Amino acid sequence: MQLEQIIKRPLILTEKGSILREDENQYLFEVDRGANKIEIRDAIERLFNVKVTGVNTLLMRGKMRRMGRGYAKTRNWKKAFVTLAKGDTIDFFEGA
Repeated sequence: MQLEQIIKRPLILTEKGSILREDENQYLFEVDRGANKIEIRDAIERLFNVKVTGVNTLLMRGKMRRMGRGYAKTRNWKKAFVTLAKGDTIDFFEGA
């Protein structure tokens, strides 16, 4: 699996994500459901040139949502909490 396939997107616009980023130096990512913690750590270290000290993952279950007159289930996805070494940061909005 390629690095771009493992890390799908950062979860940067959540309140919990911003609190963890400021206090704990943790970043949230949506990752591929088949990726394990070692693959996630290697992908983050190579893509952003930082040192990862820990990775925690959890599977987010899809919810039932109203779609027109019926109901549909949103997809399941995997969330990764990545803890970086002290002094390392990831800048998502470079030049913005």
